[in-house]
Amino acid sequence: MRRAKNVLGTDLEECSLDPITGFYRDGCCNTGAEDLGLHTVCAQMTDEFLLFSKQCGNDLSTPNEMYEFPGLKAGDQWCLCVLRWKEAFEADMAPRVKLTATHMSVLEFVNLEDLQRYAVEE
Repeated sequence: MRRAKNVLGTDLEECSLDPITGFYRDGCCNTGAEDLGLHTVCAQMTDEFLLFSKQCGNDLSTPNEMYEFPGLKAGDQWCLCVLRWKEAFEADMAPRVKLTATHMSVLEFVNLEDLQRYAVEE
């Protein structure tokens, strides 16, 4: 099986195992036909972004056992839906991004230069 690539063109790296993230809960921002939300941006949560997301109707801070979702806090890394990240970016509320763990398909929606401005120091 061929490994997915990140926005830098290298192999997609792990985003987070604690909490375990990814549409497939494999720790990576892998995607496939089943992933209608495109959970492809490895984002580092901030209190400001979590509040923004909650106000937009997507509460990422409250646990939801039905979806094995632990609830997030500032500092956690999570595979975020690309359109949510783009919406936050346009509102000047975007969280930092781990480029090596962000799936290359994100580039269909967001410019690499914009992602680089929000890059987490690795």
